[in-house]
Amino acid sequence: MGKKVVLAFSGGLDTSYCAKLLSEDLGFEVHTLTVNTGGFSKTELADIEKRALALGVASHKNIDETSNYYQKVIRFLIFGNVLKNSTYPLSVSAERMSQALAVARYANEIRAQAIAHGSTGAGNDQVRFDMIFHILAPTMEIITPIRDKKLSREEEIDYLKSKGVSFNFEKAKYSINKGLWGTSVGGKETLNSMGMLPEEAWPTAITKTKAEEVTLGFTKGELTKVNGKSLDPVDAIHTLNEIAAPFGIGRDIHVGDTIIGIKGRVGFEAAAPVLIIKAHHALEKHVLTKWQLSWKDQLSQFYGNWLHEGQYLDPIMRDIEAFLANSQTNVTGSVSITLLPYRFQINGIESAFDLMSSKFGKYGEMNLGWTGEDVRGFSKVFGNQTMIYHQVMQEGNGQ
Repeated sequence: MGKKVVLAFSGGLDTSYCAKLLSEDLGFEVHTLTVNTGGFSKTELADIEKRALALGVASHKNIDETSNYYQKVIRFLIFGNVLKNSTYPLSVSAERMSQALAVARYANEIRAQAIAHGSTGAGNDQVRFDMIFHILAPTMEIITPIRDKKLSREEEIDYLKSKGVSFNFEKAKYSINKGLWGTSVGGKETLNSMGMLPEEAWPTAITKTKAEEVTLGFTKGELTKVNGKSLDPVDAIHTLNEIAAPFGIGRDIHVGDTIIGIKGRVGFEAAAPVLIIKAHHALEKHVLTKWQLSWKDQLSQFYGNWLHEGQYLDPIMRDIEAFLANSQTNVTGSVSITLLPYRFQINGIESAFDLMSSKFGKYGEMNLGWTGEDVRGFSKVFGNQTMIYHQVMQEGNGQ
């Protein structure tokens, strides 16, 4: 047997090509690994394993990283209300970090000499995978046949057929990548700057048209209840998605800047992530102070952008996570939402930590904790430096 290589394996055309090339043409001992981050069913994982073994690999393993994915990545995206470009919940970019970490960990466990992945040379994933592998497995060779050979789909199919591999090579009209934190959708419409994905492209059909109320309960910033039922946060995400996705909520197209400097467009379906982030933010606006909210916004935007660009292992990310986690101490309460076709409405919140308390006054109506004279003096002092500035400028200009 040749050198031992771990191949990140999805069971699709690209990684099937890599498995065959690495084992038969390049003489590697190939160990395929599929990392489930909440997007594969047990049946799908079993089918992927059968395909890998049929391709002649030395071994195949399925790893369930869903819980780690939530604990190490998703919950901080919730704490930070992270929507890249105010739109995208980082469904794929966050997932790739969790998958890359698991692949590197497995490669070290089995003492592989190389790691392989099926990324092309045109997208973000190649950078995300490469960087994690360089950091966590610095002595291992990184092999990327699809990127290096610049292969067309037809060339990959012809190669596999020449090796006697037979499975359905028909290309799906739309590429789907499903995970716990949303599903990406790519098609001909996303390759151009104009055009929305048609109804048949979306993974979840719209079957709900009548308004429906849902209540989300948060404990220290984490979703722990849906409609009053206590759930593990991962189960809560799945449950909310089952309720809301049939309304067509959470569908959009994200336009962003790739790590390698080109613009890209991708459709996504993320009912639960969008609802959770918007509900969580609504609760935070009631229970956090203005400067907590302000600094959270700034740090969270950086955190989301740096995660998107594959820099999850930068130590600054752990520092920001510590800040975000600490900010959630009082983010406990419930949020009422009305679900409607293609949209939703936040109705309000209930929390023991609500700073919008009538004990201190009602906005626009009356004050109970201070007098008019208190405000008169405060207003004068609060604008004192600016008043001095304008007087000095006028005198200096001879006015």
